[in-house]
Amino acid sequence: MNPPTRHRILHLSDTHIGADGHDEDGVDAAAALDRILHDARHVPDLDLVVVSGDIADDGSLDGCAAARERVGRFAADRGIPHVYCPGNHDTRRSFAAVLGSGHLAADGTDAGELADPAAELRTAVSVVRGLRVVTLDSLVPGAVHGVLGDEQLRWLRSVLDRPAEAGTVVVLHHPPIALPSSPLMASVNLRDADAFAAALAGSDVRAVLCGHYHLQVSGFLAGVPVWVTPGVVTRIDLTAPPRLERAVTGAGATVVDLGGPGSPMFHTLHARDPRAGRQVYLVDAVSGVDVPAE
Repeated sequence: MNPPTRHRILHLSDTHIGADGHDEDGVDAAAALDRILHDARHVPDLDLVVVSGDIADDGSLDGCAAARERVGRFAADRGIPHVYCPGNHDTRRSFAAVLGSGHLAADGTDAGELADPAAELRTAVSVVRGLRVVTLDSLVPGAVHGVLGDEQLRWLRSVLDRPAEAGTVVVLHHPPIALPSSPLMASVNLRDADAFAAALAGSDVRAVLCGHYHLQVSGFLAGVPVWVTPGVVTRIDLTAPPRLERAVTGAGATVVDLGGPGSPMFHTLHARDPRAGRQVYLVDAVSGVDVPAE
């Protein structure tokens, strides 16, 4: 029997680059992305870069283009593809104009197959050295939570009906899991997680990669490992008092290893930022009202 094909993915999320390079809280999001990509430059044997949503903080063309330029340069230097899905801060119009299907080859050409080229949904698939990469569109315009919907899930089931050579990775923005201790996650996660689980059950999906929480979280859905990568622009600090949500600076990313012993394996990277841990905001997670700094 041949050993399983190994793949290594750099998983980024929540770059939140606005048209001026900053996010809505005034954080230099472009610099945060530059910092984590610089510190990830020595990670060996990467096959793919994934960015799981909230690419442009303001949904702008300029924000999407700034993220694509930076991630695309990192990928081109290594001769590997880069793959994106939309998040709740993105707009499908800007996403499509800058990123196409969201599946880009190392040279920047569009390498993805859209589920429906005539639809607005950015749902697509591509193959990287035998590994099938599926991106789903959980964006609900004007909302923070996510939904996939029956049409997208029917397409996903049809794709998964035929196993891929090296299995499948599914990428979406909104996690289908939530920490029960969080006062916020269960209200902003994927609303149709049960239907998503039914589509994954018994398939060749090796991992589900998500963002949105700005925090590393792991769990299982229908027996499939789910990984939520930390945010690039800020991270959520769970040491805040009950009911409060605190965001701090400090870009993060994940290296995902598939096919080796213990697969899948996930380990986080943290940018070497002297300002890491500086409080960006502290809010009441229920009311949304700002709370004075501790």
